[in-house]
Amino acid sequence: MYFILPYTKKKAKSLNLIIKPSIKKNKKIDVFDKKGNYITSIGQLGYLDYAYYLLWKGKEEADYRRKLYKLRHAKDRIVKGSPGYYADKILW
Repeated sequence: MYFILPYTKKKAKSLNLIIKPSIKKNKKIDVFDKKGNYITSIGQLGYLDYAYYLLWKGKEEADYRRKLYKLRHAKDRIVKGSPGYYADKILW
């Protein structure tokens, strides 16, 4: 199970979204709208995200990994409403 850090909670709240640990075995977070309607699941278990890089590796490494993530997911993270969009906005 994935533990949601305060950084990630704050990012979701700024988007008016509710997040919970995912019930899917290979995902980190389930995303819901304010009414509690399921939107998508994001984040692959086994991979770190920005908040965890900050915690374990420091800001310099976290910023570097964020840059690589954004380059690698340039096409899918800009499609509003897609899992990639929510992963970018909440986890990175």
